[in-house]
Amino acid sequence: MPIVVRIDVELAKRKMSVGEFAERVGLTPANVAVLKNGRAKAVRFSTLEAMCRVLGCQPGDLLEWTDDGVSDGGFHDGSDDGADAGGAAVRTDGGA
Repeated sequence: MPIVVRIDVELAKRKMSVGEFAERVGLTPANVAVLKNGRAKAVRFSTLEAMCRVLGCQPGDLLEWTDDGVSDGGFHDGSDDGADAGGAAVRTDGGA
């Protein structure tokens, strides 16, 4: 996946546990694990905002784009990424 989540780096810098982070952000530890392990398809802006507020960082400190070696020159129009036209986020909290 070309987007790498760096929550673990920011938590380590602050010596903050996943449990404390999850509680302060308003996520379950299981959903933090989904984010940390790169299994999330998307993150809501409100969740990203809460994570940045708790960690005192910028979104770019938590998310990094990396080239995944696409052989067509790196162009990707998003047509096969599963997102709808409105850019709806795939939830990590299992809610509606």
